[in-house]
Amino acid sequence: MRGLQRLVQGRILLLTICAAGIGGTFQFGYNLSIINAPTLHIQEFTNETWQMRTGRPLPDHLVLLVWSLIISLYPLGGLLGALLAGPLAIKLGRKKSLLVNNIFVVAAATLFGFSRRAGSFEMIMLGRLLVGVSAGVSMNVQPMYLGESAPKELRGAVAMTSAIFTALGIVMGQVVGLRELLGGPQAWPLLLASCLVPGLLQLASLPLLPESPRYLLIDRGDSEACLAALHRLRGPADLGELAELEQERIACLGRRAQRPWELFGNRALRRQVASLVVLGGAMELCGNDAVYAYASAVFLQARIPPDKVQYAAIGTGGCELLAVLVSCVVIEKVGRRMLLMGGYGLMTCWASIFTAALCLQSSFPWMPYLAMSCIFAFILSFGIGPAGVTGILATELFDQTTRPAAYMVCGVLMWTMLFVVGLGFPFIMEGLSHFLYVPFICVCVCRAVYTGLFLPETKGKTFLEIAEELHRLNFPRWSQDPEWRGPGVIQATEL
Repeated sequence: MRGLQRLVQGRILLLTICAAGIGGTFQFGYNLSIINAPTLHIQEFTNETWQMRTGRPLPDHLVLLVWSLIISLYPLGGLLGALLAGPLAIKLGRKKSLLVNNIFVVAAATLFGFSRRAGSFEMIMLGRLLVGVSAGVSMNVQPMYLGESAPKELRGAVAMTSAIFTALGIVMGQVVGLRELLGGPQAWPLLLASCLVPGLLQLASLPLLPESPRYLLIDRGDSEACLAALHRLRGPADLGELAELEQERIACLGRRAQRPWELFGNRALRRQVASLVVLGGAMELCGNDAVYAYASAVFLQARIPPDKVQYAAIGTGGCELLAVLVSCVVIEKVGRRMLLMGGYGLMTCWASIFTAALCLQSSFPWMPYLAMSCIFAFILSFGIGPAGVTGILATELFDQTTRPAAYMVCGVLMWTMLFVVGLGFPFIMEGLSHFLYVPFICVCVCRAVYTGLFLPETKGKTFLEIAEELHRLNFPRWSQDPEWRGPGVIQATEL
């Protein structure tokens, strides 16, 4: 009987992960990758639309400008979504924020679907902005929701599922974007509008699942709803976690939530904020997105037929998905620090070999094959460590008063870096040529060293234990201060 009960509760946690992920970070990866397939078709549509309006074709440089705007509006929307995620998560709750977030998806899918019939490339631009806002909200709220809903012994693995759904979204976007499916010249509006499907799946499933117990008790003060959520997620016998939540609730009197800019001036958060900025910024500065951009050229140099390059590109997304799955399995055994150090260390190794292969590709006929192998190895290394572990930091290093603001800072940082790298990478390619990966190598080395020296291990610890350790690290001379009674937690974490 007890085994059956645990099975049911495990299924509820699994369903919660899937329902949050399919309309959350899956959308981020999916919309990031599907835009690559219809590039030429959308550029032709832009030119044809302009010619119908004015009687003259649009110059090539302006066509590229419009296309660049379509691409860059996605991270701009993500930046706006990251700023919106904190207030939404506090006022509506984690689960309702994910549900309301689908408004942007429905609006964007409508714009995409009717853009060709309306003869408006502006509708595509606005749709990309809206799916970016949706991705910005979900990238922050989903790991917060799952991290607060998971038991401490599974918290790392459950939070890692955000990265799994991102990688799954990338692969699905590459598959659906094949010419044989929706990547053809007539089907591209349906390809862009297909983001509606995962949104509808989330709207149908997530309302049936519980809200974050931590949010219900500490932010809302609703002990009955918290008990009901814990009962569905853990079972009636798990009283240890309830005691921990109650201890945090008692410690909440007289405190208010930190605003994003206040995190940087709080001495008690020095280690946490530094780790968030250094490791969060490295997600986009480590060169993984650049590998995806450079992969097609390397595949062509390796004599892969041009019509088969799209299938080889699916292999890059599959590598990241496989690596993140492996990392999810081992994270609670190996720990966060080891995965981060190992991931960045391996990325440094493969990027160095990749640089050497690019420099020597004209001297040895087998060098393009080595470069292609390095691409897959680099993506595998990224998936094993930084891809998933970095997203856990804001959940585990910050308490209930600072977590929403920390996710806002992390989101703004990630989307800003994504925009800067996307804008600057063509110039880096042109200026550094075969040595384009030297800046990324430096970033990987610095992050590996920082992780080894300054990031505390959080594996298997409660939020209270993590907060106590960080207090000792931030105040080493006062670590035995008898007045400290745990992390500052409040009853209503309004920004």
